Amino acid sequence: MFDFVHRHNKAIQVVLFLLIVPSFVLVGVDGYTRMGDSGGTLVTMSGNTKISNAEFDAAHKRAIDRVKQSNPDIDSKLLDGEEFKNSTLDRMVMERIQTLAAKDGRLVVSDAALAKALRADPNIAALVGADGKLDTERYKALAASMGATTDQYEASRRAEIAAGQVFEPLIASRLTAQAASDLFTKALFQKREVQVLQLKPADFATQIKPTDAEIEAYYQAHTALFQIPESANFEFVVLDQANLMRALEVTDAQLKAYYEANAAQLSQAGPEERRASHILIAAGPSASKAERDAASAKATQLQAQLAKAPASFAQVAKTNSQDPGSAPSGGDLGFFSKGMMTKAFEDAAFAMKVGDVSAVVETEFGYHIIKLAEVKTPKVKSFDEVKPVIDATIRQQMVQQKYAEAAEQFSNMVYEQADGLKAVAEKFKLELQTATGATRTPAPGAKGALTNAKFLSAVFAADSVTKQRNTEAVDLGGNQLASARITQYTPAKTAAFADVKDQARQLFVMERAEEMAKKEGEKKLQEAKAATGGGQMPAAIVVARDKSENLSSKILNAALSADPSALPATVGVDLGKGGYAVVRVNKVLTDSTLDPAKAKQGQQQAAQAWAQSEVIAYLELLKARYKVETKPFVVAKDDAAGALKN
Repeated sequence: MFDFVHRHNKAIQVVLFLLIVPSFVLVGVDGYTRMGDSGGTLVTMSGNTKISNAEFDAAHKRAIDRVKQSNPDIDSKLLDGEEFKNSTLDRMVMERIQTLAAKDGRLVVSDAALAKALRADPNIAALVGADGKLDTERYKALAASMGATTDQYEASRRAEIAAGQVFEPLIASRLTAQAASDLFTKALFQKREVQVLQLKPADFATQIKPTDAEIEAYYQAHTALFQIPESANFEFVVLDQANLMRALEVTDAQLKAYYEANAAQLSQAGPEERRASHILIAAGPSASKAERDAASAKATQLQAQLAKAPASFAQVAKTNSQDPGSAPSGGDLGFFSKGMMTKAFEDAAFAMKVGDVSAVVETEFGYHIIKLAEVKTPKVKSFDEVKPVIDATIRQQMVQQKYAEAAEQFSNMVYEQADGLKAVAEKFKLELQTATGATRTPAPGAKGALTNAKFLSAVFAADSVTKQRNTEAVDLGGNQLASARITQYTPAKTAAFADVKDQARQLFVMERAEEMAKKEGEKKLQEAKAATGGGQMPAAIVVARDKSENLSSKILNAALSADPSALPATVGVDLGKGGYAVVRVNKVLTDSTLDPAKAKQGQQQAAQAWAQSEVIAYLELLKARYKVETKPFVVAKDDAAGALKN
């Protein structure tokens, strides 16, 4: 079980991410391309389903934005790495597969299931008032902020829920054989007695006394370690939809015109509701003609009686109505709106005035006499009440159009007037910003455009570097475009030996110390294997997967992976820059009284691992069924560097 989880760790992370995070996600970075067709397709699968470069870039940008919002100090290199890119693409592939499988399986989502999911959404729950009713105007505004109508938003959520049903049965079952669960739990909390001898490079560093000649020779052999990256000073401007939004002017005349044109959608807090009582003389679809005629006659007789004494309606209902749900309360049905009652009943009830008693109404259930008790008319919201919502809606509509127009003009201007950005800054009232000593890698503490790898890549592109022309308009995501122009460029170079002599000395010493630690560790390993009882090893300690005793994961894994049937056993662990460790595993400690809480935890983890393994297996089956083909990432060549060399 542990081997399976280890081998499929990445896939399991993707599965868990899909099960926990909503589907509105995932930011491409310049310098990476895909091998394949000229159309820029990254993934193909059955049903003409594809994932394009553009779709990936947009999704990956959203993923980076989301991570940065929750963790602003995260190293941008991690988000620009191939592992994070692959996680984005893996997620997109899984979403496409889920959609195809949901369609093929005819998985549907009922209105009730959709309503439950929406109510569970904290963004929508915040729109529900103290009376339990949804603020429809704010709900429309929420959908509009996502570029959709409420119908489109709900359709998207419905599709998302249907796709989630593909793996849900596997996750929900989590059934694991007791023997497998017990084995998993036993392995998870197994304790072992071990002795650990660590050989750390720092312990050998003081023994190394390099000469100046040795240090310089090391410097000459490792010049790549002492490179000063290319850098540039540049000016740049950012066209931001948020700035355009603030500059918009919306008049009261525009607001009132919108209110009048959309009064039906804006002014009502909900549908009209009516409260009525009824007397039912039952005659269902299976009733014979004679039975229906008798029921009709009975209802007509009661209606005539009530016409003379309307105030006796409740008592007549208690005595005569054949609706067991309402008869005890005098026929009271409570409040209802249109669409909740059968049509003939509804038409009659909504045509009456308060206090009226209807004629006999025939429905598929029999014959009704209705008395209207109360009408609850929805409160009509005034213009002033909905003015903020209208203002936000109009501004959103205006800024989308204005940004589209401005973006086109911005892109054209930075290209056509490529010798500077002053004109474009003045036209769009943008701040002409500057960056000093910037490199291709975002600097610590950088903000805005200076954290965007795609933007920095454009700054250091060949045309920008050699001709010092404006970059193209770079899409930063989040409705932002940026352009830059280099004012001073400094090529990459190797630092002078005199400037990095101390750094070279430190690197030389640590490299030699690592070698000495490893050599001494291998020597101690052989001595420990040859000596009775393990030789001169430190005192024994007890370790387990939940009790690491501050040992590194490599040492702990080595100790817990040793074959229990061949103990005692001594193994060596190469810790790389951390040195070397000699680990002697003496014995497995049996614990017949496992803490109940730990036993339960082990069972839960076993069930989770089992469910994950089934999901992964099913996912691989679906990939084969839908003929998923994914093109590998390749790093693009550095065009700017090539241009400089030429």
